[in-house]
Amino acid sequence: MKEFLFNQLKVVRSNTLNAVKEVSESQAYSVPEGFNNNILWNLGHVYISQEKFAFGFIPEPMQVPDGFTESFGRDTKPSEWKGQPPTLAEMIKLLDDQTSRIKEKLENRLDEAVANPFTMPSGLTLRTIGEFLTFSMYHEGMHVQTIKMLKKFSA
Repeated sequence: MKEFLFNQLKVVRSNTLNAVKEVSESQAYSVPEGFNNNILWNLGHVYISQEKFAFGFIPEPMQVPDGFTESFGRDTKPSEWKGQPPTLAEMIKLLDDQTSRIKEKLENRLDEAVANPFTMPSGLTLRTIGEFLTFSMYHEGMHVQTIKMLKKFSA
């Protein structure tokens, strides 16, 4: 099961990166009418959310670049960014490196219970590292779909 989960994480991340393979820098920053965010925001949000799902509930350090929480956290949007966001290439590099780092640190800890389980508004409670990682794939998939819609409207 362990290998299956980490393979899934890798496939999901590969799908995310493939979704932005042909995206230009201007497309990545474009916020089409009717949307609050852009492709770069979605990528940054996927990164920071994955860090929290993987490491935020256990005694492991998260690797979150300065300004990421304020720029890509929940309920943020590009119109409120202060300072220069990362380039598309920088964001892709962070995302590309993240999955192998998660596997390296957590591969033998999937059944480990977190100190403070997290209950979502839907009632779902995440109690183990494996449960957090499994849920993270659903979350990332939602954002990949949004990225695909943004690509259509920012072309």
